[in-house]
Amino acid sequence: MNMPPDIPPDIPPEQSLIEYPSQFPIKVMGAHVEGFVEAITSVVLQFDPGFDAATIEHRPSKGGNYLGLTVTVTATSREQLDELYRTLTTHPMVKVVL
Repeated sequence: MNMPPDIPPDIPPEQSLIEYPSQFPIKVMGAHVEGFVEAITSVVLQFDPGFDAATIEHRPSKGGNYLGLTVTVTATSREQLDELYRTLTTHPMVKVVL
């Protein structure tokens, strides 16, 4: 079971390395099974309603058993990104989120 990453204490906006809004890539890996891309798309759309699934980058593993996806979201806040990471890491089809 994936555990959510430790969330550091709140960082004041002036100390954040991310300017909002911005395009923010997230890598998601899971088993290469039917429905994986659609499940991840559904989660991402909850946090970025303007997300375009056609922009997802797909990278199958060498053996074809796993699929790496890069989803680039429009990040609007630290809270949005934290919740998106938490939701993805606890999804049953997801192995790793980077």
